[in-house]
Amino acid sequence: MTVDVEDYFQVSAFEKSISPNDWSKLPLRVGDNTNRLIDLFAEYDIKATFFCLGWVAEKCPSVIQRLVSEGHEVASHGYDHTRLGFLDKEGFVEDIGKSKKILEDTTGVEVLGYRAPSFSINENTQWVYEVLSELGFSYSSSTYPIEHDLYGVPDWPRFMHTRPEGIVEIPIPTLRNKDTNKGIGGGGYFRLFPYWLSKRRIKQFLRSESEPYNFYFHPWEIDFEQPRIKKIPMKSRFRHYVNLSHMERKLRFLLNDFQWGTMADVYKLKEQTRCQREFVS
Repeated sequence: MTVDVEDYFQVSAFEKSISPNDWSKLPLRVGDNTNRLIDLFAEYDIKATFFCLGWVAEKCPSVIQRLVSEGHEVASHGYDHTRLGFLDKEGFVEDIGKSKKILEDTTGVEVLGYRAPSFSINENTQWVYEVLSELGFSYSSSTYPIEHDLYGVPDWPRFMHTRPEGIVEIPIPTLRNKDTNKGIGGGGYFRLFPYWLSKRRIKQFLRSESEPYNFYFHPWEIDFEQPRIKKIPMKSRFRHYVNLSHMERKLRFLLNDFQWGTMADVYKLKEQTRCQREFVS
């Protein structure tokens, strides 16, 4: 179970409509929404991985500290949700290094994982893995092998694999149908489709593949009362606001119907990291 911790105004779909310079003028809701998720997960005795923006950790340090105190994993989502296509190597080093330091200083716990904003690791940004390795990351969950207008490399691996740079990559899960990958990892697909269909697809994945399933969503997706952003494209408006009022109910079904854990625990990443470091030393 994974959560990408960013606020409603930081999503990639709004990046042309809202400048980061204006973020401070908008109501901050990510702290309260993340606390709601911590409470929800506690009801079902579930631990999750929270891929947090460094910017959010600066604004809501007590929430990030609470995540660790209640047994969740904190990983990096970058500093301010800038997609990798807008960063050169130097800019990425600054972004991810800053995020990692903020998160580790806030929690006192080493950050092992990274998720690129909008799954923006692709053929043009593979140099990111070298930087992640140099900065001490162990794994990434930054690729979604589907066709999508904002992200996706359909012919990339569908399952966990170790990159030449030593970073373990854990893609968002897909179903294979007639030589095409269908996204089943959460987010807007989960809000759009009825829960029975999502449940059936997850069960199909677990039956057909000998791999764990991982799910992702955002704190703003349980926040029906969030401010509506005006003057955004119709497609972006639909994607962002569709079925927000039903999300928490569907999440409860999901948490009850399947077993969940953190990325580090389910994929045994801490053990793998320890072995790698012992080998290097």
